[in-house]
Order: sequence, then C-alpha cells, then structure tokens
Amino acid sequence: MSTPPNGTHPTQPLWRPEPARAAGTRLVAFQQWAATTHGAPAAPLAPAPDDATAESRYAELHAWSTEDPDRFWTAVTEYFDVRFSTPPTAVLPDPAMPGAHWFPGARLNYAEHALRHGNDPAHADQPAILHLDEKLAEPLAVSWAELTRRTAALAATLRASGIGPGDRVAGYLPNIPQAVVALLATASIGAVWTSCAPDFGARSVLDRFQQLEPAALIAVDGYHYGGKDHDRTAVVAELRRELPSVRTLVHVPLLGTAAPEGALDWAAATAGDPAPEYAQVPFEQPLWVLYSSGTTGLPKAIVQSQGGILVEHLKQAALHLDLGPGDRFLWYTSTGWMMWNFLVAGLLVGATMVTYDGSPGHPTTGAFWEVAARTRATVLGTSAAYVIASRKAELHPGRDLDLSAVRCIGTTGSPLPPDGFRWIYDEVKPDVWLASVSGGTDVCSCFVGGVPTLPVYLGEIQAPCLGAAVESWDVAGKPHTDEVGELVVTKPLPSMPTGFWNDPDGTRYRDSYFDTYPGTWRHGDWITVTSRGTVVIHGRSDSTLNRQGVRMGSADIYEVVERLPEIAESLVIGLEEENGGYWMPLFVVLAPGAALDDGLRGRIRSSLRDQLSPRHVPDEVIAVDGLPHTLTGKRIEVPVKRLLAGTPLEKAVNPGSVDNLDHLRFFEQLGRERRG
Repeated sequence: MSTPPNGTHPTQPLWRPEPARAAGTRLVAFQQWAATTHGAPAAPLAPAPDDATAESRYAELHAWSTEDPDRFWTAVTEYFDVRFSTPPTAVLPDPAMPGAHWFPGARLNYAEHALRHGNDPAHADQPAILHLDEKLAEPLAVSWAELTRRTAALAATLRASGIGPGDRVAGYLPNIPQAVVALLATASIGAVWTSCAPDFGARSVLDRFQQLEPAALIAVDGYHYGGKDHDRTAVVAELRRELPSVRTLVHVPLLGTAAPEGALDWAAATAGDPAPEYAQVPFEQPLWVLYSSGTTGLPKAIVQSQGGILVEHLKQAALHLDLGPGDRFLWYTSTGWMMWNFLVAGLLVGATMVTYDGSPGHPTTGAFWEVAARTRATVLGTSAAYVIASRKAELHPGRDLDLSAVRCIGTTGSPLPPDGFRWIYDEVKPDVWLASVSGGTDVCSCFVGGVPTLPVYLGEIQAPCLGAAVESWDVAGKPHTDEVGELVVTKPLPSMPTGFWNDPDGTRYRDSYFDTYPGTWRHGDWITVTSRGTVVIHGRSDSTLNRQGVRMGSADIYEVVERLPEIAESLVIGLEEENGGYWMPLFVVLAPGAALDDGLRGRIRSSLRDQLSPRHVPDEVIAVDGLPHTLTGKRIEVPVKRLLAGTPLEKAVNPGSVDNLDHLRFFEQLGRERRG
C-alpha cells in the first residue's frame, strides 16, 4: 500500500461523523435493537466527541455478523419486517460453499416488499421515482400509488399472455421508470427478470438473452444520449427474429414511434387499475439473471434469488448507505450494470430512487453534478472515472451548484485513487460522507464499503460489510494484514448466486469462484486489509503484474499515471516472454493537445518511480487512440494480454462484449509484430 502523495498522513482521517450524526444512523438503531433481541455486541457504535474506538466497536459487530449468521440474518429479517407468507424452517442449515441454502421452506415476494411503502396513505402520493433525462426541464415524479398501479397492470398483461413463475422476461431498456415497472411486474408474478442497456448492440444482447429464452421482451424504440436520439428499432427487430421464444413484445416509445406489428404499446400494457397480486415463491426462486462481462466465451448468466437479494439489499441499503424514507437515491448507472438493480433497493427501504437517462458529461462534464442538484439527491453514486474526469476538468460543483442535500457520495466500478478522495472533499463538500465501495455483479452487492459511523481515510474503503467474511489471503492461502493478497470470502452471503443458467451440474459456477480455494469464494481482486480494518482494492488478480517476483496491482499504476494532466486513460500489461523475460508496456490515451514526447515519458517514469517503486516503471510507454472496455465501462486487461501474446482476436475475446473492436485490433497487430 503506497503512502498518499502531497504530504497527507494516511493515519489521519479526512472525515469523521459528528457524534449526533453517527448516533442517528440506521446502523446504530439496528445494533441497539439487535443487542437486546439477538445477542449483538452491546457497546454503542456511535462515538462520543473524544472517542476514537468506533473502528473497534464496528469490528465487534462485524465479527458477530459473520460468526453467528443465524442470529444476524434473523435479526435483519425481523428488524426490516421481511414478510414470509410461509416461515422458514431454518436460516442456514449447512454453510458449506458452494451450495449453501438460505431460509429453506420460506415463501415471499420481492416486489411486494419494494412496493409496500406505498400502502401507507401518508406516502401514497409521495414520489417513489424521480426521473430526469437530457431533455426534461424538470424532474418527472412517479408516486408510490402510480408505481404500484402500473406494476399491477403490467403484471396482469404478462399473466394474460401466459407468463408465470419461472418464465423469463427480458428488458432492452435505459434507466427510466418503465424499466423499474417492468422489473417489479416480473418479480410480482414470480417470473425471472433480465436486462440489457440499449447501447448494447444486437450481438451483445443475443449472447445474453438467447441463453435464457425469454417469453417476453420489453424494449424501447431508442434512447437519448449525448444530445442525440439513437434509434434502436432495427436492433429490436433483429432481437425479435433471433429470439423465437418471445411470445409477447411490449413496445416502449421513448422516441415516439408506433408499435411494430404484433407488439403491445406500453400505454396499453399498463392500462387499467387491477388489484396488486404477488405470487408467493420459494426464498431461492430466481429473481433475476445478471451477466459477467464475458470478455471470453459467452457471458456467465448469474442467477440470484428473490429472498437472497431482498435481505442482502435491505442490509446494504439501510445499514451501509443509511438510506430510508425521505432520502433521494441517485446512482449513475445503466440497466446493463448491477448497480441499476441495486438502485431499485432504494424502494425496499422507502427511499425515492432517482433515475437518469443520459450522459453524465453532456452538455458539459459537470452534467451529473447538476442532476444531483436538480433532484435534491441525498445519497448519490458515481464512478471513480467520473470523479477523476471532474477533477481534470477543474470543476467546482460545491461552489457552483446547490448540493446542500447531499450527505453521502458513493463510488464504485474501479478503485477511487487518493486524488479523487481529496477532490471530493475540496470541491464537492467538506462534510460529506464518502462511501467508496467494492463488490461485484456476482453478488449484486458489496463485500466492502461504507459504514456511517466510521471515519474516512484517504484512498481507503471504510470496512468489510456486515455478514461478509472478507479476508486477504497470501499465496499459501493464509489470512494476513497490511499486505496485498487475494480477496476471499470464507462464509456464504444470501445474494451469492444460486447458480448459473444452463449450468446444471454447477461446474462453471464452481470453476468461477471455488477452483483456487475449495470451499472459499475467491473473487479475483487484489486487496489489502489494514490493521485498522480498512480496505484497499488494487485491481483484478487475474491481470496481476508480477515483476522480479513482486506482485503489483494495475490500479496502483493507473492512480499515479492518470494524475498527470496529459494522460486521459492508461492500460498496463505484464507479459511473460518465451525467453524467460518479462515485458511491461504502458499504453496511454493522451488528453487533447498533449504529445507523447521524451519529456512526458520521463515524467511518467519518474512519477511511478517516486510514488510507487522502480519495479512499477514500464519498459515502454506507447500512445494509443483509445482503449477497449467492457460494455459496462471497465478497461479490458486480460484479452489485451492474450492478443499481445499472439492469440487471434476471435479467440482472445468475445466481440459482443467489447465497446470498440478497433481498439483491440491495434493490440492484435502489435502482438503479431512482436512475434515476427
């Protein structure tokens, strides 16, 4: 773990909650209740003004949550009033992984819980959703009552089409209220939801949806992004041709086009005012299928359960983001990323979810901060990349906008470097709680993240989340602290996949997480767990740099290089060569007007040498026009490594999983040239 630059001592927190603020959190209320009802540690989490023991008190609560999962998860279900129509016979009869089964015998419905806050007449007319796009002058509000009505109406339409429990409903939709209605309607009848964002091309969508053979497709005619309308009618027509299982097509006319022949228009599909019906399904009934980035082969189709997601998201949203009634929850995301599914968790705790369909950087880089101001968001989330882009654009959102409602900023997608932490406290809000988080599509939640009673340290995630038995393991499979190791989870979480779709014997599931350490989940990230309990994520372990026997995370290099104003983005690869050598090139995308001359190369090398170590200095620095990313925006490292090693592009990567194949072709050609 590198020492943060510019003289900030890593042991001094950037922020610590005021005692009254900490005492008023939902986490403290839960802990106090669980201490009297389920044996949780009784010491208060909320610190006194001169109390520096919040870290140790949270560590005690976390240890209880992982060492006594029956009591902890029972406490979660009781505290948040999870309504079992049939009660469970146990909590976790056998914790062995893979194959741990949660709450056997229980029956419930996720959508019923997501919509129950609208049953109170005092809340029925309050906004469940606030929506903005690039064209709306004012946020569009959807009340709890209207969300419930539309959900019940669409569910009735799906039932009338013969769709029931276990059938699949696919959404080709942006981050709009109609997508929320579609998910909740699907869940209410016990069917299985899956979605892709409309910027995915037909091949990418088919790689996902064809695995599930959906009975219904709910699709837009296009979407708005970057000041332009993007027509997707041809893509939808292709999806319809290539998905013969689809019996029902619901047309969402975002661009105003008429429904194609044989399709139902959204207005007709959501007409009427039927009484809500919620199918009571087993706890492990599939709720939705998410997809891995799938850069090689077909994307993994990850199945998560109605009950597992419900209890995990109640815990994560309420206890770790401190969300509840009165909050407005905004996260920049698309329906092709698990953070959209987590955004819906705001409804579970009675918060208003804020949906935004558009570019975070149009018409200016600060557009997303303006969305936060216009919607009066209290908890907002974005990516590390957007924070760094805002810093490089020299934005001053705290000065130029009214962000007084914001009390928490979350970041995920990639590690937030120390400069990002500083910029948020300098330029957004000095008293904001910064909740940097890390988890994965695989669990649709966080392993490590925000804790509202703990301090925030520069470049560090606050703590492992409750119920998540997270450790850093060395090469011998032993836990250690203050050293880089593999992120492992030694005990099950309710939202871990029940399996992969079309993986009947579980082989692909086991190989994905349990091949390295049988019985222990290996996530594939490099992590440091510090002696004070904070966490640093260093990047993916499957693309680890191993130079002169020293393992290094690529994220550490990106943090330093991308601090230079001339560098827009970077990618580092470590390649073992046939002669026993090791080649470590750094590829850089230059900022407008910058040139990769000897001076810039020298500054890159000296920055890495001074701030990291001589081993982090690349063998070459190479300028490229652009870098390849997954469809959810993560830079691609392993396929690039394969291309540089001489693997043909069609074997190194699934073309439907990449945002720009031309960027990959550069690396394929470079690999050929290096190998003669």
